[in-house]
Amino acid sequence: MNHARSNRRRSPHHWSQSLRRRLSLQTWLLRHAQVAFDSLGRLYRSWVSSLMTAAVLGIALAMPASMYLLLDNLDRLSGSWDGQASLSVFLKAGVSEDAARTLANKVGNWPEIAAVTLITPAEALEEFGQHSGFADVLGALDKNPLPVVLLVTPGPGYSDALSAGKLQEKFRALAETELAQLDLEWVQRLAAMLDIARRGIEVISALLALAVLLVVGNTIRLEIQNRREEIVVTKLIGATNSFIRRPFLYSGIWYGVFGAGVAWLMVEISFWLLTGPVQQLTGLYQSNFTLQTLPLQLLLMLLGSGTILGLLGSWLAVGRHLSAIEPT
Repeated sequence: MNHARSNRRRSPHHWSQSLRRRLSLQTWLLRHAQVAFDSLGRLYRSWVSSLMTAAVLGIALAMPASMYLLLDNLDRLSGSWDGQASLSVFLKAGVSEDAARTLANKVGNWPEIAAVTLITPAEALEEFGQHSGFADVLGALDKNPLPVVLLVTPGPGYSDALSAGKLQEKFRALAETELAQLDLEWVQRLAAMLDIARRGIEVISALLALAVLLVVGNTIRLEIQNRREEIVVTKLIGATNSFIRRPFLYSGIWYGVFGAGVAWLMVEISFWLLTGPVQQLTGLYQSNFTLQTLPLQLLLMLLGSGTILGLLGSWLAVGRHLSAIEPT
């Protein structure tokens, strides 16, 4: 009972502390909101220069974003082709069609195999004549020089480079095989080139991020110099450096957000202009591939990167130049 009475006696004090913390938090949020909208209003009043700065930042942010997006589309394209990788198994000249069919049925039961298509020498010669334009010349041949070919499609989980390579060695070990050609080497070369391009984009992104920091920092430095007298008067009446720093930091944040928005618009327009030619090209290869624009995850990364770079650039500029302004 004494403990309950003690809690009741402390209850008003406890609630007063909670109320003060809540009011102080609301006041802090209200001040930051006022400064944020005031900084936005300053940018709006000089909208031409603000738009030019945002455009420069947008170009710097759009370049790595568009390159990352282009690589992502190439990855999807190579991934779809990788899933269609196949083995062309050329049988020896002495293997008859009946023996080849028996072999096709045998390897078709392997767990690594999804499908096996047998191409007879007559079918191969006819197809070659249609695509090469030498049908009349080939018809004059006394003997068909082409062997029986097995087109092997690996099953799910066996179309990557390592598994398909092992499957190729397995076919090479067959007594009926003359040559086992893996139609995956060009995909491996493409993947290696994409890795190199990815490393290059990382370097370019770092350099462009540094450029964004310099642009934002220089813009905030000029704004500090233009408001020098205002800063001096504010310090004379007792304002702290954190109070004076706050609007410049929000200006940097707004520059970063607007720059990211301009970058998003540039990337979307660029890929929209490329959509038609890409669809026309993929249609020639009977492919349903379409360009993917900025996904939500990459868009959020772009906005976050622009905001962080804008804040960091303004923080560095304010920290360096604001301390040098003191009332005399």
